[in-house]
Amino acid sequence: MGLGIKNLRLCKGLRILRISIMRNTLKTMKKTILSALAFIALCSSAVGQNENIDLTNCREGETVEYCGTHKKMQELYANHPEAYQEYLQEMEQQDVDKGTASSVGDGAITKATVYYIPIVFHLLHNNGVENISDDQIMDALSIMNRDYRLLNADANNVHPDFQGLPADMEIEFRLATIAPNGQCFSGITRTVDPITNDGSSGVAQVNAIINGNDVYNGEWPGDEYLNVFICGEIGGAAGYTYTPSNWIGDGMDNGIWVLHNYVGSIGTSSTYTSRTLTHEAGHWLNLDHPWGPNNNPGNASSCSDDDQVTDTPNTIGVTSCNLNENTCGPRANVENYMDYSYCSKMFTPGQKTRVRTALVGGLNPGSIQNTTANRDNLVRLQNLIDTGADGNLYLCEAEFTADRTTICAGDAIQFEDMSFNAVNGWTWTFTGGTPSSSTDENPTVTYMSEGLYSVTLTSTDGNNNDTETKTAYIKVLPAAQSLPYHESFESYSTLNNIDEWEIDNSAGNGWELHTGTGYTGSQSAKIRNFGESAGEVDILSSAPVDLSGINATDGVTLSFRYSHKKRSSTNNECLKVFISSNCGENWAQRKTLCATALSTDVQSSAWTPSSQSDWETVHMTNVTSGYWTDKFQYRFTFESDGGNNIYLDDINIYEGNPSDDIVAGIGENGLDIEALSVFPNPTENELNVRFSVVADANVSLTVKDITGKEVHAKSILANNGSNLVMMDTGELAQGMYFLTVQVGNSEQTVQFVVK
Repeated sequence: MGLGIKNLRLCKGLRILRISIMRNTLKTMKKTILSALAFIALCSSAVGQNENIDLTNCREGETVEYCGTHKKMQELYANHPEAYQEYLQEMEQQDVDKGTASSVGDGAITKATVYYIPIVFHLLHNNGVENISDDQIMDALSIMNRDYRLLNADANNVHPDFQGLPADMEIEFRLATIAPNGQCFSGITRTVDPITNDGSSGVAQVNAIINGNDVYNGEWPGDEYLNVFICGEIGGAAGYTYTPSNWIGDGMDNGIWVLHNYVGSIGTSSTYTSRTLTHEAGHWLNLDHPWGPNNNPGNASSCSDDDQVTDTPNTIGVTSCNLNENTCGPRANVENYMDYSYCSKMFTPGQKTRVRTALVGGLNPGSIQNTTANRDNLVRLQNLIDTGADGNLYLCEAEFTADRTTICAGDAIQFEDMSFNAVNGWTWTFTGGTPSSSTDENPTVTYMSEGLYSVTLTSTDGNNNDTETKTAYIKVLPAAQSLPYHESFESYSTLNNIDEWEIDNSAGNGWELHTGTGYTGSQSAKIRNFGESAGEVDILSSAPVDLSGINATDGVTLSFRYSHKKRSSTNNECLKVFISSNCGENWAQRKTLCATALSTDVQSSAWTPSSQSDWETVHMTNVTSGYWTDKFQYRFTFESDGGNNIYLDDINIYEGNPSDDIVAGIGENGLDIEALSVFPNPTENELNVRFSVVADANVSLTVKDITGKEVHAKSILANNGSNLVMMDTGELAQGMYFLTVQVGNSEQTVQFVVK
């Protein structure tokens, strides 16, 4: 990075420090009041998340309330009369000014200054579907600017009664590229926290972003940035915000909340849900719904209400594209962005006047008259420079990502340039890759040999250069291990950074090597889950195993042992097994043990197994032929619920009958079967069979229909103690069946139903 850019960032940091010292006392008081207010308002929303949704506030065909803004404002006014008095005074002033608004309501409007608003998208996710792509966010920003600058083609097709009325708001939203501490960034922050799916407190969601985002951990002031919070759930609404008022203030909470599937028109969203941010930004800029300040369209009493804009006819509001709505007399402007229709495509000149008055005090270029919630500061040139939204983009930082970082030899990786915020040249270096260098923006590289490899990217904007090197970024796994395969964790001193295993821990304690306890030997894999927070997900992924030589008659079995107890009876933790046929490019879930299926025992202190009877053995027989490749992998995923420790040992993959060390010498006759049970019953695609034996033994499982015809048979190795076998029933017809479990000369039969 050039010296001039570094000095610019240093000066920015010093300026932020000076300003923060001067403003600290006033802003602390204001933010404290705002946080308390917002907490009260948001906690009264659907605590059960979607339990209190008002279906009359949903658009046709949807199950979330399209907008929650006026609910939030009404809760604010009910709890704080001072804020309501401020609102009434504003309405009185708007009544005085409506004559001015009507003069532009006929479409006669003067070309004005374009105002630019720095915007930051804060993506709050828990590694679920709500973790949307940068491309989807950029699509949303493009749609906002298209709509606010009247660049949407559908504005030419409004109802004839409103032809010539669609207005260019002359407002544009620009990505902020400088954080409050002077650090450059892409305009998007990402925060991993399960609270994304709990919208009962928007303040709590904002606090999670403040404390955990990947750019700057601190306040992003609402008078410097328009903060947009993208979440998985926001209290039952698709979006909400707060209209400007001095009582709301200029804290970070003074932003816009929106569901991930109402952001943009691609990814998890669609064209149908793509204009939610256009609507919510309208509220943020002081526009009401056309039927007035409430969240319930379709009520005839709304004819007496008004949105304080002359050229939007009074209306009851719609939840569909009913262009003939005229309950209040004149034809409603159904295609207005502030209505609930799914054919919205315009703002009016009167709305433009109201928005710009709230933002900067009117249409006079350069006139900054209105300081409501310090909205005016956002568009000042100095703030645009300070937030990196002045339009003068330069290369701030080289950055890149890859579609996979762990592969098998011979696999290809797609690299993607993520440099920001201006770049027109790339120089890549790929140690161990083919090609070893590239000048493409997003090159594809193949790795042929096992090892850890670094990747370097030097980006340029023509004047500034920056280099990013990721050391040991690409892991090429060793050659696949052959069958029979047995993992007892005895040969390791650690599980970190070894060829055989890869660990992915979301937070806190994850999979680690445990010494002193094992079913076989004295070591095992363990998660120190006792005392950890709920919601953590920890993954243990294997190196490849060669299943390409499996005989179709014999099939293959994947067995493992685990030991676990709950910390409390209410714990709902899960151990899941996933398999892959292509070295981890795609994964399929093949086993799930949750809650009581994982363990029925409870121990309030930290759990450590003390004997072999504390372990349970699981046999998976559903590694089907589509996975019989030389790039087979498996992984264990543990989902915590604040319970107790879990241990893993003796992972065994073998063809047909047991044949490796762990299965040698067993298969005695005359052993008893204890506690035979099946679940779920009735079942659809899989049947879990649980039983106990008093010693290691070969066990036969046979399924017959009601005519006595054998329809399924399997032989597995059972281990001393409790065993759990999963049987695939997806190909069985509906009806009653009988399962017989036989050990030597002993057998038991239980019936089950396929539905």
